[in-house]
Amino acid sequence: MPPDRAGYRLDVFLAEQFPAVSRATVRRAIDAGHVRVDDHEAKPSHRLENGHLVCVRQLDVPREGPEPQEIALDIVHEDESIIVVNKPAGMVVHPAKGHWKGTLASALAHHFGQLSTRGGATRPGIVHRLDRDTTGVIVVAKNNEAHDILAAQFKSRVVKKEYLAIVVGVPELDRDQIDEPIGDHPTHREKKAIRRQDPAARPATTEYEVLERFQGFALLRALPKTGRTHQIRLHLAHIRHPILCDRLYGGRAILTELELIPRGQLGQDTPASQEAAGRALLDRHALHAHRLRLRHPMTDLEMEFVAPLPADVEATLAALRRWRCR
Repeated sequence: MPPDRAGYRLDVFLAEQFPAVSRATVRRAIDAGHVRVDDHEAKPSHRLENGHLVCVRQLDVPREGPEPQEIALDIVHEDESIIVVNKPAGMVVHPAKGHWKGTLASALAHHFGQLSTRGGATRPGIVHRLDRDTTGVIVVAKNNEAHDILAAQFKSRVVKKEYLAIVVGVPELDRDQIDEPIGDHPTHREKKAIRRQDPAARPATTEYEVLERFQGFALLRALPKTGRTHQIRLHLAHIRHPILCDRLYGGRAILTELELIPRGQLGQDTPASQEAAGRALLDRHALHAHRLRLRHPMTDLEMEFVAPLPADVEATLAALRRWRCR
């Protein structure tokens, strides 16, 4: 790499080296693992340093649409312009490296066929996204006009999002606001990080309110005012109350009922068998997109969509109310 390109983003540098190739194509090649920096995979936003060796295996990565798959969907609402889905845990929203099948986009392609094209071939209809293990409400656009209007609402923060989360520990305040900029993690590609000194970091704000307190845990309502990747998960971990069973930002990946039973009560009013109590109550992060308020892209009427808590989170709350009431 030329010394005068130190500090350049990887995608900007490659787009400059290959002027006949679009920056979007460069990003897809990087995301697909066809570009390596010092023999390591990197993100498009990776900042190059003097001495870095950039190896390009392939830039012309085909951008194929999602393969339609017959996957059941929980439809909260549908009309001529939008679809609102209650997304289950474990479902990736759109195709990406390592997740080409079983996505929400694949299910939508099967059930609805024609959707908006603004997100590109791999993201038909997708206006916003939820993490793979985050459940709850997500809105999809059927046509480009609806997509453009919804995207503008998200950008201008007209859309109101409400999440429910079970966190480790009990916040001292009943409610508070977290204002911390979010950027790429310096060493972990899958994670984001609080990056106060990084000029590339983006402002992020999350309000939260404690709804229920338990011994060692709490149920929160989280209201993100911005929409950064992993925002709620990272912000709550930052104040030392990570979301329960968050593999990336928390201290555990699985919770059993047995772990919630106080020692003094073991063998008394415990479940029918310790084997049953030892099974996982929860094996993914306890974050649920509960409520979404927006203006309908065609009628401009305010609409609200609600998704009930999924069974695993309900079961976890029931166990907390049984064994960890304060």
